[in-house]
Amino acid sequence: MIFMGSLQQLGRAFMLPMIVLPGAAIFLSLSKLPWNYIGLPGMEGYLVAASQTIFAFLPYIFALGISLGLTGNALAAGMAALVGMTIYSGIIGTSAIQIEPTVLIGTVIGILAGVSHERFKNLRLPEYIQFFGGPRFVPLFVSFVTLLLSIGMIKIAPYLQHLLVELGEIVASGGGFGVFLYGFVHRILVVFGLHHLVSHVFWFQIGGFETATGDMVYGDLPRFFAGDPTAGVFMAGLYPTMMFALPAIAFAIIHEAREDLKPKIHKTFLYAALASFLTGVTEPVEFAFLFVAPYLYVVHAILSGIIMWVTYELDIKHGFSFSAGAIDFIINEHLATRGWLLIPIGIVVGLIYYFLFRFAIRRFRIPTPGREEGSQLDEWAGDIPYRAPLILQAIGGKQNIERMESCITRLRLKVSNEKLLDINALRNLGAAGVIKLGGGHVQVVFGTYSELIREEMIKTIHRDQAQVLFHSPMQGRMIPLNEVPDPIFAGKLVGQGVAFIPDKGELVSPVKGKIIHIYPTMHAIGILTPEGLEVLLHIGIDTSRLAGKSYFKAVVKEGDEVTPGMLLIRFDLQRVRKESKSLATPMVITNSDLVHSWRFAPFKAVKKGQSSVMSVVLKERNGGGERQ
Repeated sequence: MIFMGSLQQLGRAFMLPMIVLPGAAIFLSLSKLPWNYIGLPGMEGYLVAASQTIFAFLPYIFALGISLGLTGNALAAGMAALVGMTIYSGIIGTSAIQIEPTVLIGTVIGILAGVSHERFKNLRLPEYIQFFGGPRFVPLFVSFVTLLLSIGMIKIAPYLQHLLVELGEIVASGGGFGVFLYGFVHRILVVFGLHHLVSHVFWFQIGGFETATGDMVYGDLPRFFAGDPTAGVFMAGLYPTMMFALPAIAFAIIHEAREDLKPKIHKTFLYAALASFLTGVTEPVEFAFLFVAPYLYVVHAILSGIIMWVTYELDIKHGFSFSAGAIDFIINEHLATRGWLLIPIGIVVGLIYYFLFRFAIRRFRIPTPGREEGSQLDEWAGDIPYRAPLILQAIGGKQNIERMESCITRLRLKVSNEKLLDINALRNLGAAGVIKLGGGHVQVVFGTYSELIREEMIKTIHRDQAQVLFHSPMQGRMIPLNEVPDPIFAGKLVGQGVAFIPDKGELVSPVKGKIIHIYPTMHAIGILTPEGLEVLLHIGIDTSRLAGKSYFKAVVKEGDEVTPGMLLIRFDLQRVRKESKSLATPMVITNSDLVHSWRFAPFKAVKKGQSSVMSVVLKERNGGGERQ
């Protein structure tokens, strides 16, 4: 599993260099416009040159991108990768045999630079040569290794190039079944974020094509844009899945949602369907049913492979620069072979998926979003800055994060202790799923907002103002304070905070602190946090008149130190419900004047001791005075 964690890091690194490819595709598409009539003669030549230049320098782009992706954008690693590619190109240029730098070589040098940086970034040398220690050693080391690699490549490159061409012919000999197998494996690996690894082999390595200028290009994707009429086999079949199948699933989820939840579900999944249709980003839809019905995801993966097999048998060739969405479909249609057939195929696929998923959700009672109160859907726009501290707490705090990165749809984390992850809280905060790959490697799927969440979490980590994070004091449901049936608490006259409706008779500490007061009836308790916040927990409304020991029993005393999740009071839930006005239990800060800002998790079901239900940022203090 540790190996899987390393692979997911490599898979994420492969995505970085691919973000430049849409530019090449757009330039090539725009070159077909009648620029002479527009009054810009020669523009088509410039656009073609720009596109071809990107593809020509793909080995350099992959070397740089992968090295940065593996190291969290370490400049020393990027410099080492560029130096390595420069040395390689210079040495093989002296060969009498024409050898082209390939994406494979760029990938190898990028991985070499990234791994070397992680290995040597803290290297200490004798003081008189320490200038070359640490990150500065990486370019030097990679230069020597690349020198040896380049000399060796002069001998083996012709055989390697021949092997890539032969490998393409072997894969092609597999026919439709080979394409089906690729489509199936590709979808399965999406679960682990490793699909880029297998795609990289087929899109950038297998099969060779000699261009009109005599240059060799390798891989389904570069060959497609270079004009190879046989290229596009491993890309065309993805269009019906991403443009039609996944949106159909989204609409099935919408239409099977409960009526009271449909408005919210409709908006969220309409955006998810649009993202899949336009850009090919599928995880927000796929992760909506992956964890609740994994067997249905396997069916989805099989169908995806069958779709690719069908497009192969119909001799459809199409390609993309980034992903198989409508934008790439339109831009690259002029290079496709029978690409228009993907539209009627996609419509049929969409109908099959829609009725299949509606049937499965209803027949097997699959708890997809919108079919139960626990649906973890929220309107993220505008909420991300407020949720970031709560997400950080649910991950275990900044001290639990060794590395944090993001790709298009997920946070990719390396944590010190996986046991500190509060998966239930993460799902309540909007995560579609949490995937543990072992060795501390964790992926949290937040959809296309993942990068914004990461940025806000970084701001939270580096914020100077002190924060206090609150756990749930009981098992039940969290509600806004203004819904408490008591004008004193609802009007926030006692203090600001939240409230809970318990379904179990236990009250635990929401924070670290000291017990400063226990009411004689034991229905309420006060805690002083190290930051000076006074937290009041009040079990039920109008419970002060209830006889203490027969209803409530405190297991702590004044002066005791407490930590989050520590039991404070046991109470007879059924008797308190019967004898009190309400079970609503406020958790308020009575000296709210110390608080600069508040953040609340979604008001829904919570577990006892669950992290990330409320976060407050304290006002800054300076010489006894306060400022915001």
